[in-house]
Amino acid sequence: MVTGTRAQHTWQVAGVTSVVAITWVTRLVGLMTIVSVVVPIGRDLRGHLAKWLELPQEATTAAAAVAIVIGVLLILLAAGLRRRKRRAWQLAVGFTALLTLSHLGLRHSFGAGLVSVILLAGLLATRPYFIARPDPTVGRWRAARVFAQLLLAGFVINVLLLSMASPRMLDPLPFPQRLTQSALALTGVSGPAVFREEWLEDLSATVGLVFSLGGVLLAAYFLLRSAEPAPELSDDELARLNALLRRHGDRDSLGYFALRRDKFAVFSKSGKAAVTFRVIAGVALTSADPLGDHEAWQGAIEEYLEICRRNAWVPAAMGASELGATVWARFGLEVLEIGDEAVVDTQDFTLEGRTMRGVRQAASRTKRAGYKVLVRHAEDLRPGELPELSDLAAAWRGTETERGFSMALGRMGDAGSMIVTAEQDGRVRGVLQFVPWGEKGLSLDVMRRDRNVDNGVNELMISELLLYAREHGVDHVSLNFAAFRALMEQGQRIGAGPVARLSAKVLHFFSRWIQIESLYRFNAKFQPRWVPRYLVYPGVGSLPRVGIATFEAEGLGGRSPWMRRLLHR
Repeated sequence: MVTGTRAQHTWQVAGVTSVVAITWVTRLVGLMTIVSVVVPIGRDLRGHLAKWLELPQEATTAAAAVAIVIGVLLILLAAGLRRRKRRAWQLAVGFTALLTLSHLGLRHSFGAGLVSVILLAGLLATRPYFIARPDPTVGRWRAARVFAQLLLAGFVINVLLLSMASPRMLDPLPFPQRLTQSALALTGVSGPAVFREEWLEDLSATVGLVFSLGGVLLAAYFLLRSAEPAPELSDDELARLNALLRRHGDRDSLGYFALRRDKFAVFSKSGKAAVTFRVIAGVALTSADPLGDHEAWQGAIEEYLEICRRNAWVPAAMGASELGATVWARFGLEVLEIGDEAVVDTQDFTLEGRTMRGVRQAASRTKRAGYKVLVRHAEDLRPGELPELSDLAAAWRGTETERGFSMALGRMGDAGSMIVTAEQDGRVRGVLQFVPWGEKGLSLDVMRRDRNVDNGVNELMISELLLYAREHGVDHVSLNFAAFRALMEQGQRIGAGPVARLSAKVLHFFSRWIQIESLYRFNAKFQPRWVPRYLVYPGVGSLPRVGIATFEAEGLGGRSPWMRRLLHR
């Protein structure tokens, strides 16, 4: 058994080394190919195959166009190879073989062709390591459609150019020959047309090459892009996750948010633990810690990482606890502290004292303005009230997209949830939802209020909830997440160093668009204890992609809306 494990580890290490090596060789060959065509230095030092084989000039031109396209494609394919995409390997083998043949028509020495032969041999030798599946939702048909559409567009534009050209620009050309000329322009080969204006000839050739090159590159993109399937937990998976929460839900305040419907779930072989995740921009993003018995987390994480490996997804965890981050780190992942969760222990909460003066005054002021707070279980709402509250919360949201992922459920009214409303003159002006945290805890999910409401309504609702919780057996309540709280505190202390002060200034600047400082200050009013939360990711190179996926999941940015629509058509 030990021998088998060691052999498997050795194979995995060899695989990583081989994949990294072949990735860089592919990038280098792609770059060398482009340079060798664009820069004429050294082409005629030892003769060239085109001359020896007595190939026509059109063949040399076409070979140059093919070489440039393949050079660009190899550079693009390197990213897919690095992630062990099977389709990237297949395309790289095909294009490298075609590149080798294209050297027959180029004015190069044998060296350029030899480099492509070496790359082809390396790709064939490393075939067992490329196992990641292609995108199951886009596939080859969209790539073929995009390729055909762009080729057709370039062809039609060239036909129109040749048809509208006057005799002083172009010798008379019958319609069949115009079709032939337009088709050949897509490959960079000269056709039967005799141009009298050089700019028209250049324009025709440029249109052909731009549309053909664009078609190839876009088709390659759709073939290689990471899968982003639409997730949805099944009723059976929700039942299994709920069972894990009932047995182990007390440990993590964010555990209940794993029940968002827009996630996938993967369970350990024993069924005692599970990881839920969503795929965004090629990142399989999980939130908080795995569910279930922490002794079985490793099995669930192994299953999750295997899925990531098969699909070439980047594994990442957002909002992991210290224990969770420690377990993730055992799998070679990096850990970054990204902020703190505000947790209030209700037995210690009081509105008395100087430190609570701000909250006490805000609550008293809103009470005098006629606001009344109701704290109820979701099951105790009157018939038809929940849809009304959901509509009000959506109307007050202020953004088109629902914000939140690691600390948001995406729905209201689950059994065991607490609903807090603030009413004035019979109208609901603010609403909070708290979801269960085990048997004796609550986690803040929704916090919305009318934009025209008086200041202090949120303080009033939260303080009333905390006082209610203390009297009804709820020991702790999790409030909002404060991103980079430690950095802000350190930068504002007397004697803080230049790096700490600069970090605090940067966070203050970005707080104009993202609620960083304001959330921290709001949470701090309730004198919570701060629980650190972490981001888990494979390495520095993957951090930008993980950052984009995290921002998009939380509704704070990421890819633009038009790009998301393009990807999900």
